[in-house]
Amino acid sequence: METENIKSAIEAILFAAGEPVPAARISLVLGVDEDTVFAAAKELSDEYSFNQRGIMLLRLDNKLQLCSSPEYAAVITKTLEQRKPPMLSQPALETLAVVAYFQPVTRAYIDQVRGVDSSYTVGVLLERGLIERSGKLDVPGRPSLLRTTDVFLRTMGVSSLEELPELPDITSGDGVKKLEDAIEKLSTVGENQLEIEELK
Repeated sequence: METENIKSAIEAILFAAGEPVPAARISLVLGVDEDTVFAAAKELSDEYSFNQRGIMLLRLDNKLQLCSSPEYAAVITKTLEQRKPPMLSQPALETLAVVAYFQPVTRAYIDQVRGVDSSYTVGVLLERGLIERSGKLDVPGRPSLLRTTDVFLRTMGVSSLEELPELPDITSGDGVKKLEDAIEKLSTVGENQLEIEELK
């Protein structure tokens, strides 16, 4: 199968899916290896970017997804008459940062790190699809384990967790301030994308 045909097939599959699709599945269907799928997807993504298209192709770990470009969030919202979704609160951002950097984690672990009860904020993040339950911890009470989702990666504008800002050393005198700055950076990276998530 020629590269142009592969690119067109990937575009059609992702457009029709409307959600992340594993590259392994695309590879199986098209009869090419995953490296070829990722290479074709990268070319397609570069074309969208170069031509300043209204859509972009994202790689989310081993999955691919088409979505609208963040710079068009305002016109999309206005056109579809959606109210601007509320941004995440500081407690929610703190909770999200704990999950992102230490996953999989229990709610009790989050409470311990933050020093306050996180039940409500965990519920908000679960509702918005930024985190998900990923099994149970094998201890008495069997608490749920939490991890980030593809929505989190897309919202933060990264392809994998390795691309997140490095976790600062919080043992130093200004460590807490550095951690707060890192959390703030996470929130500003995803501001435009958070608006778009409500439209999906």
